[in-house]
Amino acid sequence: MKKTAVAVSLALLTVAGVAQAADQFIPIPSYRVGAYASGGAKFYGGMIDYLNYVNMKEGGVGGVKLTYEECETEYKNDRGVECYERLKAKNGGASAFNFMSTGITYATMDRAEKDKIPLMTMGFGRADAQDGRAFKYVFPLITSYWSQATAKVQFLGQRVGGMQNLKGKKIVNLYHGSAYGKETIPVLDAMAKKYGFELQHVEVPAPGTEQQSQWLEIRRARPDFVLLRSWGVMTPAALKSAQKVGFPRENIVANWWGGSEEDAIAAGDAAKGYIAGSFALDGRQFPVIQNIEKTVYGAGKGNLSDKGFIGTVNYNRGVVSGILMVEAIRAAQKKYGAKTLNGDQIRWGMENLNIDAKRQQELGVTDMFPQVKTSCQNHEGSGYTRFMQWDGKDWKPVSGWIKADTGVTLPLIKASVDKYSQEKSMKLRDCAAEK
Repeated sequence: MKKTAVAVSLALLTVAGVAQAADQFIPIPSYRVGAYASGGAKFYGGMIDYLNYVNMKEGGVGGVKLTYEECETEYKNDRGVECYERLKAKNGGASAFNFMSTGITYATMDRAEKDKIPLMTMGFGRADAQDGRAFKYVFPLITSYWSQATAKVQFLGQRVGGMQNLKGKKIVNLYHGSAYGKETIPVLDAMAKKYGFELQHVEVPAPGTEQQSQWLEIRRARPDFVLLRSWGVMTPAALKSAQKVGFPRENIVANWWGGSEEDAIAAGDAAKGYIAGSFALDGRQFPVIQNIEKTVYGAGKGNLSDKGFIGTVNYNRGVVSGILMVEAIRAAQKKYGAKTLNGDQIRWGMENLNIDAKRQQELGVTDMFPQVKTSCQNHEGSGYTRFMQWDGKDWKPVSGWIKADTGVTLPLIKASVDKYSQEKSMKLRDCAAEK
């Protein structure tokens, strides 16, 4: 009897070990408290909802269940590093991290490379990480800040009837006083030189609640357009300040982190007509969003307490983040097998994504975000931006997908990568040899 009991116990332990090994762990370094909690809660809520949807619909990926654990960063660099260290080796090891924070990403990049864990910096982080020869473990998927900056100028060109008509125009770049805010200055300078418009940079000290002197300066300058590079409380403060000085909101074009319902609603009437970029469209018209609501929330397992936030800008961005994470796991399984994969294997999956029109239709995300195809040297995989306008209640598309001006971005990326590799005394990867 004792031998039988031991055998049964060992068998149960073996089964438990197999079950545990069959899980794919995805850390969730979220921020649901603090100054940026509103957007963070919806973003990570959408991401978690998608992971649960895949588990409920398919039993995971290739039979491997997706598991996750949240860690609150409060959007602070030190807390983000703590979360990275706490979660990186949990439950068999982290698949990948998405901090949705440029600062935390910079603070963990060297650690992630050493630990061989990919960082997914979808629509944020350092733009030159597009070049996988230097940044093997960083993936600014869909569109980087630099790509978006060139798309913003091209959108203004569409507004004035052609890029040639930008010559002589006056544009102000109103930016958040941080590394994030300053990221696109060299790109905008290059675009101004290329197209002959006058560019003036105006800094707003973080967090951006006080902007009276900056908008008085803008009123004196009388620009044709204002490019707004904002985040959090800076956005509604900018729109209200623009209203006070009489600057037309339809001539303000923001980046995507200034373009959510939270940003516009907080500004009230001052936001009407305001335009912002987007890399993932909002709305419930997409089959994937409808299926999540039906499957996950229908079973009472939704991550958000208020279903009214489903389909909002930040929620849909979170769903897209989940899709890219899962598709990277699928791609990696095709090479390494349907089993629990380590971070380095999933890094290969991120580097070999191919979400084309057919795959988008299968996923129920046609036109929700641009098609994505990555490679060893191209960790961005797209480079397209679309623009939307706030009508007082909803965001409405006002452009198609605009491709980055690579004639501007690629030389800047090369120069930055060359400098980075010299500073690090590193040899760039030979992508041709790795094929």
